[in-house]
Amino acid sequence: MAGNESVMPEQLQTGWRSAGLWADESLGQAMARAARERPHAQLRFHGAEGERVITLGELHAEGLKLAGRLHALGLRPGEVLAMQVPAGIENAILTQAAAALGCTLLQIVHIYGPHELAHILADSGAKALIVPRRWRNIDYLDRLARLPDLPALAHRIVMGAEASDGMLALDNLPDGDLPEIVHDPDGLAVLLYTSGTTAAPKGVRHSSRSLLAELKAQGLGRKPDDWVLSPWPSGHIAGTLGVLGHALLGRPTILLESWDAALAARLVDRFKVAQMSGTPFHLSGLMEAAEKGGYDLGSFEQFLIGATTVPPALVAACEAAGIRCCRCYGSTELPTATQCVPADPLDKRLGTDGRPNPGVEVRIVGDGGEDLPVGTEGEVAVRGAERFLGYTDPELNAASFLPGGWFLTGDIGRLDPEGYLAITDRKKDIIIRGGENISSREVEELLLQVPGVREAAAIGAPDARLGERICAVVTLAEGAQVTVADIDEAFRRIGVARQKTPELLIVVEEFPRTPSGKIQKAELRRELGASGRLALP
Repeated sequence: MAGNESVMPEQLQTGWRSAGLWADESLGQAMARAARERPHAQLRFHGAEGERVITLGELHAEGLKLAGRLHALGLRPGEVLAMQVPAGIENAILTQAAAALGCTLLQIVHIYGPHELAHILADSGAKALIVPRRWRNIDYLDRLARLPDLPALAHRIVMGAEASDGMLALDNLPDGDLPEIVHDPDGLAVLLYTSGTTAAPKGVRHSSRSLLAELKAQGLGRKPDDWVLSPWPSGHIAGTLGVLGHALLGRPTILLESWDAALAARLVDRFKVAQMSGTPFHLSGLMEAAEKGGYDLGSFEQFLIGATTVPPALVAACEAAGIRCCRCYGSTELPTATQCVPADPLDKRLGTDGRPNPGVEVRIVGDGGEDLPVGTEGEVAVRGAERFLGYTDPELNAASFLPGGWFLTGDIGRLDPEGYLAITDRKKDIIIRGGENISSREVEELLLQVPGVREAAAIGAPDARLGERICAVVTLAEGAQVTVADIDEAFRRIGVARQKTPELLIVVEEFPRTPSGKIQKAELRRELGASGRLALP
């Protein structure tokens, strides 16, 4: 493919500007405007040391002070400021500072150790890295000490007033004046790295325009004073958008240091939270905690759920509890491509991931990039005002776009006649049994219908004769017992092709997960393979 396939057609860009989806301002300019218009909007942080509260006006003022100090240190517009800082007030101040200075903000998830960190810092060309001394069981000073020599990384900065040799203390940076900055709405504003399964993390590049377009779409139809709770970690696209939603829209926001279902349920009840997004892991935990603690979740106008297989039974349970659960679909590259809305019929909210957001287009294409008929499964291609600029890796860009700026997501799905999208699989998340491709996601959705199964992952168990057989890895509801025979009977009752029935069952206490709550299948395969549990009897 040509190297410029990621470029959006000019007529689309013009249309987005006319529709108000693309704004001619940078994140820094938009934050300054929001601080003037909604200075009293609160950001609340709840963590191990209790709760902290700061207003948007205070947050912006702190960010400007820090931007002046970082400028005095030598950081300039367009340079990459990296941070591996947990969600919280300090993270939000650093976000304000990077935007005010016109730097590219690189948020890095906390699970990345020295190996991944070295790749990310080298790939991004980061000029400065900011970390805490310690958070939970992570010794960040040890991480910094184990990094290789990185010529572009001029400053290693530790939060607080103390630092080790070769590092700077953030609180001791000299004050400085922030000069007038020339802001570029089309420039690289935020850089995030997504975890890969077999390759190094991918660098996803976003402009101010794309992120502002995403947040405008999020804000449609919402009351400005409604509380939002963000359960997501720093460095995940949803975590970044949680901080930016407060900074750019002035919406009252609650951040959690780490996921705590009981705390979240209490906060939803206390502040009458109207909006939250999460995975089934978040929602099921929240509902269980609310029932045990007697907390009221009735303030939710909607709960956006996605990022993994969504059990229809969970959506139905929410409906019965008076919560409008709305499935959605997106990625780091295009955060919210489609979503259901509370007014959608229940069958659509149960079985689809919604319709495209304003300014977003969705196609279903074959292996040659050709459009497939309605109702036919194929690869999901998307483009829109919130689509990323491209990857940091040119070779990855060459393989990821179709002409006209269409991004190939690597997800398999289908569109119904009314334009609702249903994600059915990952293009490469398949089990090949005797030459037959079997959808892991389909098997997982069937497993969730087996009584007693709480969560499920379908993976391939190596087999000398067939190549792979299906292995069901599950967690169970409290007190439940499930056998291979139970699964066989359930699948037979449903009427599933015999080839799709798991032949091996592994019950686990918990799954390895990403910071956002997704099951890490690659890690699951490694763990089970190393323990010998994937061997068929």
